[in-house]
Amino acid sequence: MPHETGRHFLQIPGPTNTPLAVLAAIAKPTIDHRGPEFGRLGREVLSGIRTIFKTTQPVVIYPSSGTGAWEAALVNTLSPGDRVLMAETGWFATLWRKIAARFQLEVDFIPGDWRSGVDAAAIEAQLADDKAHRIKAVAVVHNETSTGVTSDIAAIRCAIDHAGHPALLLVDTISSLGSIDYRHDEWGVDVTVGGSQKGLMLPPGLGFNAISAKAREAAAGARLPRSFWDWENMLVANETGYFPYTPATNLLQGLRVAIELLHAEGLDNVFARHKRAAEATRRAVRHWGFDIQCRNMAEYSSSLTAVVLPAGHSADRLRAEILERCNVSLGNGLGPLADKVFRIGHLGDFNDPMITGTLSSIETGLAIVGIPYRPGGVETAIAYFAGNGAPVTKAAE
Repeated sequence: MPHETGRHFLQIPGPTNTPLAVLAAIAKPTIDHRGPEFGRLGREVLSGIRTIFKTTQPVVIYPSSGTGAWEAALVNTLSPGDRVLMAETGWFATLWRKIAARFQLEVDFIPGDWRSGVDAAAIEAQLADDKAHRIKAVAVVHNETSTGVTSDIAAIRCAIDHAGHPALLLVDTISSLGSIDYRHDEWGVDVTVGGSQKGLMLPPGLGFNAISAKAREAAAGARLPRSFWDWENMLVANETGYFPYTPATNLLQGLRVAIELLHAEGLDNVFARHKRAAEATRRAVRHWGFDIQCRNMAEYSSSLTAVVLPAGHSADRLRAEILERCNVSLGNGLGPLADKVFRIGHLGDFNDPMITGTLSSIETGLAIVGIPYRPGGVETAIAYFAGNGAPVTKAAE
């Protein structure tokens, strides 16, 4: 294949760009995972990752994808036949439901339109009707990666409390952790699920469970089978910085640096940078004349924007043309949104020019493919960046 000049723009909603400092840490020689150097590394990352989840409670780190961390959240807290309350916010909420069903859990799935977040009032109503407390957990997605919709976790916690229900609260933050403000302890979450390949700016391969004391109590009586995913085996070994089986040693070396980079920028600045890029992107999309998949402004995601093309036009053809002509990767539509939407990722390691470059490539692709649009979306984004008064924070290096 001919050499391509320049760099590839990976603007999907994860995996995201990995900073050079993180790649360099991952590329260091592998160390003995039973030796003293690894014990120090383990203690450092196990402590540091708590600050990203905003918890003082333990965070378990698995050599896995986020899907594995979903499974770990379920098998450590529940028993066969338990009822779980879930909400249909998009593709990934639906996948989590399927995993629950495979473990013989009874799932009450609140239907949704794939354009809105979790309805806290519907959660409260379902729990209020459950007088026998058969529902053992409420499991929701914080930021639905397929739609660009962010749900209000604090409101869901309030709904559970207002219903006076003892159900556990399980939350997927795979595409929001490190990109959108999230507070495990303050919001009373019992299990938070995370992954390494998005806001944490790492390659795929690490899954996370942040767990409350209430979740650990539930685990003591949970009867779903578990071995690899067992929290207690992990927590006992983690006390000294080690793991009960071979961990993803080099990814943990990268995680230490990623945590340092997030703190060097400051988490509030990280969230502001994502929010600012998201708003610039949405302004460009609206200028072009396209609809945004997320219907409610209060639920707009800071991690990604899902763009709805006019009927009769192929989002996949547009994406293919942009990749071929501009070397820019955009996210595809999933499930019922396939070929109808494309997704712009603005999360992880990025700065303003990377966003405007992505938008410029999209506008080029629209012209090439012949999709009707109003020119000038890129200029609209630039004007927002120039005039909103927020300082340009230094991107992770």
